[in-house]
Amino acid sequence: MERWQDRVAVVTGASSGIGAAVAKDLVRAGLVVVGLARRVERIDALKEELPEELQSRLHAIKCDVGVESSVAAAFDWIEAQLGGIDIIINNAGLLHSGQVLTLELEKLQHVMQVNLMGVVQCTQRAFRSMQQRNVAGHVVLINSLTGHQVISPPAGELQALNMYPISKYGITALLEVLRQELNGFKTQIKVTSISPGITDTEILPPDFKTLPLLQPEDISAGILYALGTPPHVQVHELTIKPIGELF
Repeated sequence: MERWQDRVAVVTGASSGIGAAVAKDLVRAGLVVVGLARRVERIDALKEELPEELQSRLHAIKCDVGVESSVAAAFDWIEAQLGGIDIIINNAGLLHSGQVLTLELEKLQHVMQVNLMGVVQCTQRAFRSMQQRNVAGHVVLINSLTGHQVISPPAGELQALNMYPISKYGITALLEVLRQELNGFKTQIKVTSISPGITDTEILPPDFKTLPLLQPEDISAGILYALGTPPHVQVHELTIKPIGELF
């Protein structure tokens, strides 16, 4: 991680779960981190978990990645105050439990707007910053096993993931599109997809909590591994599962 010392990493959805874990780990690894979230007060609270001498390296910005104007304001601040973005961790995501056949269309569209278009919006702004400064940055997409396989619900339960796997299948396609585009633009920017198995986060449906689980820190370790590879090595897709996972 030496080449990332004092560089700027943006972590979306940094108020809890994987986002909170990776934000803290990146600060400890020597980076300046901007955590984006709607519940910005939770990121401020994360600072208290860091050594006092590192707390100034974590910045909290209120941002809803599903709203274009909110993303624009957040990234404008980052560029004005910190000079640009070197790493983007696209972690923000949501799940409205229910069925495609019965949920309100507004909720279904909300999932796609945050989980897919939010990633596109943030990645566009990060890419622009990297390209303008000729930085060999890194784009990380937090995908899911459900981006490769629609997980069946526990026996006797209704399928309640609805648009979530659909949005994550979109991330799987976006990974390859971005890789090809970054090559086409003749950049040295890497793109990596991280696909966790079932992870103990706030959006996990209660029915899944009895299954073998990963912890957010497990996923953060995988992200740091991908970031720490030599400049010529690109981790394209990294799948992380708990021992005993059924899927």
